[in-house]
Amino acid sequence: MSIDATGQPHGADLRPLSARSVVLSLLLGTHPPELPVRDLVRAVSAFGVGGSTLRAALSRMAAAGDLVRTDAVYRLSDRLLDRQRRQDEALRPGTRAWDGDWEMVVITATGREPAERAELRARLTGLRLAELREGVWLRPANLTRPLPADLARVAQLCAARPDGSPSLLAARLWPLDAWSATARDLLAGAAEARLPADRLTLFAAAVRHLLADPVLPPVLLPADWPGARLRAAYTRYRGEIALSIGA
Repeated sequence: MSIDATGQPHGADLRPLSARSVVLSLLLGTHPPELPVRDLVRAVSAFGVGGSTLRAALSRMAAAGDLVRTDAVYRLSDRLLDRQRRQDEALRPGTRAWDGDWEMVVITATGREPAERAELRARLTGLRLAELREGVWLRPANLTRPLPADLARVAQLCAARPDGSPSLLAARLWPLDAWSATARDLLAGAAEARLPADRLTLFAAAVRHLLADPVLPPVLLPADWPGARLRAAYTRYRGEIALSIGA
């Protein structure tokens, strides 16, 4: 595994575990995303989070609108249910046979505030589009999800078939070699990790990394693309966690 000076896999987004991040990781991977306090206490203890620390975190998360409490059960708020949906889609992206067409979104709205522009960029990235140049976004039309109709208020939506090599265009739009290298490092790190906290940290990073997988047609991907292996590894890990908490 490729390790940097901090002891972390190169390119991996490994964030320190807090009580909040442990709770969110557990609930985001649970269906339905709710757990009784007693189950949360038992589950988080494996990651070094004590009962008093957990209860303080739960109170703060409920006050912040992350969680909703009903009697002794905590569940994700509606806002975070959308995050769970995106995470689930990252693990099971719907695809179809690719016929060579590309989705194109050309931004036509003007005079928008910086926050509005940033929000639109984040939304388009979440739809797995990539920016060819300012205001022009593309991706192969191999996903089963449609582009949201309300994008037409700010953009022109087109089907396109660019000239030239589609593989070279894909490599220009996405850092495919870097994504692949980080995915392999995460897989190697997860295979070596033994402590529960280390495994949770690695697999939380794996989920974030999968959200950035462009999910391209196989013909446009480098050889031995590790996306399916990373999804399978996380799916197995989520099953382990579900067994441990009885979900």
